[in-house]
Amino acid sequence: MGKQLLLIRHAKSDWGNAGLRDFDRPLNGRGKSSAPEMAERLVKQQIVPELIVSSPALRAITTAQYFATAWHIPLENIELEPAIYEASVKSLLKVINQLDDQYDQIALFGHNPGLTDLANYLCNGHIVNMPTASVIRIQFPFDSWKMISSNTGNVLLFDYPKSLED
Repeated sequence: MGKQLLLIRHAKSDWGNAGLRDFDRPLNGRGKSSAPEMAERLVKQQIVPELIVSSPALRAITTAQYFATAWHIPLENIELEPAIYEASVKSLLKVINQLDDQYDQIALFGHNPGLTDLANYLCNGHIVNMPTASVIRIQFPFDSWKMISSNTGNVLLFDYPKSLED
């Protein structure tokens, strides 16, 4: 069956408070509506991960919580992974390679440009940009997360809030 990775970029965040650290920026109104909408699209396609791993930045963890709620995954089961925040492809790959093999489908919540770069690296893709709240579902032909590397994945889905308007 292989492994499936859901790469999910956090929903739209609020830049309104200049005094906040980047790490602490919350979701804005659009982010709070697009995160549950995107989660619901995955539920309708019966795409539900066994594990959620998220950047601890507020906008990422809040997005992960919206998805977890839609997926009926307890919020306390969300694993926080500090290495995802402001991560390079190399750092993100290291996180993926260390995932527990008991899980076949995992959702990873993070940030750009790292996620877009990672998707292109894993799938030899040509995705210019993962918009906020976008989802990329990647299939790998391996039974171990350790095997995942450059150009080993196949994109099954790339969806984002405004895709229906395109």
